[in-house]
Amino acid sequence: MHIVLYDNPEQRVNLYPLSLTRPVGDFRVGTLTIAEKWTRWMNVSVSYLSADYLQLKYPLSITVGDVLIINGGICPDATLCAALDGLKVGEKLIENKQFIAAKTDIRALAEACANDFAAYKPVVYRQAYTAIRYPEDIFLQNGAEIIKDFNLLTKGRTSANISSTVKLLGDAIFLEEGASAECCTINTLKGPVYIGRNSEIWEGALIRGPFSLGENSQVKLGTKIYSNVTVGPGCRVGGELNTCLIWGNSSKGHEGYFGSGVMGEWCNWGADTNNSNLKNNYKNVKLYHYGTDAYRNTGLQFCGLIMADHAKCAINTAFNTGTVVGVAASIFGGEVPPTFVPDFSWGVGENAGVYELEKMFETAELVFARRNCKFDPIEASILRKVFEITIKQRNNKI
Repeated sequence: MHIVLYDNPEQRVNLYPLSLTRPVGDFRVGTLTIAEKWTRWMNVSVSYLSADYLQLKYPLSITVGDVLIINGGICPDATLCAALDGLKVGEKLIENKQFIAAKTDIRALAEACANDFAAYKPVVYRQAYTAIRYPEDIFLQNGAEIIKDFNLLTKGRTSANISSTVKLLGDAIFLEEGASAECCTINTLKGPVYIGRNSEIWEGALIRGPFSLGENSQVKLGTKIYSNVTVGPGCRVGGELNTCLIWGNSSKGHEGYFGSGVMGEWCNWGADTNNSNLKNNYKNVKLYHYGTDAYRNTGLQFCGLIMADHAKCAINTAFNTGTVVGVAASIFGGEVPPTFVPDFSWGVGENAGVYELEKMFETAELVFARRNCKFDPIEASILRKVFEITIKQRNNKI
């Protein structure tokens, strides 16, 4: 059996700008990406069926046989996996008209998706499950997913040694090989702490779980990390972090607060950058929605920043509550950024312009090289398409 994580067009737009550069199944929630979760829970291979321009990087890697096609935004658990095990070819699992999954022959996959699996026999699922439908769902579900991933990753395994210099409260901590922590305080009484391979927690850091640190990442001197925080692989962080995710290969290396938000890959925060996650009037926060070109009420009192891949900001940037920053936006200019910064923006305010693709590519090549990665033609082709898709937003806002 093979799993295909499927994004329908409406779902993708609801999750813009995060889904502009990756399938929803490649979103990190907790320690693992959604695809990595399914691989471990079901012990099968996983691939993606998403926007055409993403398929070179995220291919559909099966040509014959039966497949389990699953909504790309759904995270697995034991009860859901048991229900999927019992699904037969030609059946679909639904909950209140929401598509969860279907079992089909790979040859019928394209037609089934095009018809929204209308001909498939419905099997009603009546249990709770975790689904990522809007950007804020990622940080809202992060703490619970860290706990699930911790149990999945550490079951039957022994942690690497923990230094005697660490002040440890509780024992729900796991260090992978090569990970280190010195002269810091780690509280696992509220949730587990997972420290990835070859990662480091430096002196003076204060950490409260649930917390997950990806491989080859660093938590700098004196960093304060509250609960429900994920720092993905290849990152460096400092300052304060609370109920937020940094997906990977990004830097928030200095003082400043990041809370109730999501940061994609290849991002960089200048020193003393902060985001607000609570309005002065305590009213619900609204987030920009690409499909309607309007602001959607999240129903949340706490909602900070959604920052897409390749975005960067200058020192002392102050983000308002409920700000959405598009792909490859470069924020500078001394003004408070608007609550929607279009993709490929160059600066903010009266002098804002467009970050031309070739200049952006030059920067991306340097950023990738710093982490021993190569900015290749496939990456460039994805960004060219994103530039094309988001022209309406730039024309309206810049």
